[in-house]
Amino acid sequence: MADRVKTGTLLNAYCDSMGGTLADIVSVLKKEEFRDAFESFYILPSVFNTDLDRGFSVINYDLNEAYASREDIEELKKLDIRLLMDFVLNHISVLSPQFQDIVKNGDDAKYRDFFIDWNKFWDGCGEMTEAGYIQPDAKYLDRMFFRKAGLPILMVRFPDGRDVPYWNTFYQEVNYPDLSAYDLVKDLNLQYAAACEIAAIFDSSDKKLDTIDFGRWNKYREPVLDYVRNKRTYLGQMDLNIKSPLVWDYYRETLEKLAGYGASIVRLDAFAYAPKEPGERNFLNDPGTWDLLEKINDIAKANGLAVLPEIHASYEEKIYDVLAEKGYMVYDFFLPGLVIDAFERKNGSYLKKWMDEIIEKKIQTVNMLGCHDGIPLLDLKGLLDEESIQNVIRATVDRGGYVKDLHGAKNVYYQVNATYYSALGEDDNRMLMARALQLFMPGKPQVWYLDLFAGKNDYEGMKRAGEGGHKEINRTNLTKEQIEEALQKDVVLKQLEMLRCRNTCPIFSEDAEISSELNGSEMCITWKNSFGTAELQLDFAKETYKITISKA
Repeated sequence: MADRVKTGTLLNAYCDSMGGTLADIVSVLKKEEFRDAFESFYILPSVFNTDLDRGFSVINYDLNEAYASREDIEELKKLDIRLLMDFVLNHISVLSPQFQDIVKNGDDAKYRDFFIDWNKFWDGCGEMTEAGYIQPDAKYLDRMFFRKAGLPILMVRFPDGRDVPYWNTFYQEVNYPDLSAYDLVKDLNLQYAAACEIAAIFDSSDKKLDTIDFGRWNKYREPVLDYVRNKRTYLGQMDLNIKSPLVWDYYRETLEKLAGYGASIVRLDAFAYAPKEPGERNFLNDPGTWDLLEKINDIAKANGLAVLPEIHASYEEKIYDVLAEKGYMVYDFFLPGLVIDAFERKNGSYLKKWMDEIIEKKIQTVNMLGCHDGIPLLDLKGLLDEESIQNVIRATVDRGGYVKDLHGAKNVYYQVNATYYSALGEDDNRMLMARALQLFMPGKPQVWYLDLFAGKNDYEGMKRAGEGGHKEINRTNLTKEQIEEALQKDVVLKQLEMLRCRNTCPIFSEDAEISSELNGSEMCITWKNSFGTAELQLDFAKETYKITISKA
């Protein structure tokens, strides 16, 4: 049988999603119900030593001993399950050894330029502000794409007391510890009674340094606040300076490590943010993005790894086309919305249009329904008309989904957060029909664990996560008992049966001829090769499906 790395089924989960640890997931995959259901497993990056963003803020790529071990990885290999792992190219955690070297050693740090010094980057391109960072001229910011309000800067306190701005595209948090009267006496030579009052005022405040009033002790305000600034700690993800040779050493070491774990595919997360030049786009910089991708791909190939670039961009931008023409696998972020659209309009015309394009251009895709991030919407622009996109949003939100708007702007939608099962109205037949559709699409099917188990929107999980925790609606960690209960349901067992067929039947291979026909609400998708014919018949109006396998 042909190598299934490009067509075999792919499980997608966090290492604590199914029981609590990677060992528990291995135990689930050993169950008879899961036999031959998956060719590979995309383990999200909480399997590594990370601190934030459910794994996407990497400290280093050592295995997270709270969840995983080398023995677990070896057990997956024994099951003939290959690994897909993440490599976050654009940034690493502030807790990384490289960033902590800067905090400790400042200008003398080995990794001083491992990250992007904002003022060095924008030197000669703007005016220095009183806050100590350069405000770039408007002409340089016109093409910039920022993920949050304001400039993407984190002010980093150096040992000599200077605040140095560094580029910070994604998350940041600055924290100030409570003050101790003992430390204020010892370090600032304050009298004890004054130190007690100052510490009490500071510790009971909101710790917004610009507005703190120490009352009768304001004569000590500046030295106390300077002392506090030196004690501050950070959370966040710092952008890497890809012009630094040390960053390329890091890239090479990381890819070697992932290959050492037995990964066959590496998903390149947020890589399109990494190339930056004054006056150019800081997302999908051309040609910087493609130059970076080519260099990374060369290193990956040398380590026996295939790369899967992760880019969210609208259909009309044709970035997927550029990736495909350059020979890379393409994440099919269009399919989730297209399937919902087909159910809503009771017609698969747009779905067929996209499928025909994949076949005609021989685009190698990794497709999906649900995932850890949400149901993509931004990607659909240009493939679906605006009214149809709004209908997809409305239907999903009406079923309990949460809309994520880019920059908080209601007219710039990004994704809907929901389990796919809930997005389909928690209807077992629709879930099975959607899964059948996915499995008959060209490419490699990626299956989010929660959709496999017919998981519903987790509103309690959202509440526990607090502000900004909307993604937890689709990230429920299932207990062993919940998994056992789910394995009694037809909607789960029938999905596993379909996955086993897709994964093992030789008709579903790269050499198959794939075609589709559309007649009103009815759609037929066919795979054919020397081993036989596999056919999926659907009716979006009646919401029925039928799979027929005819072996040669």
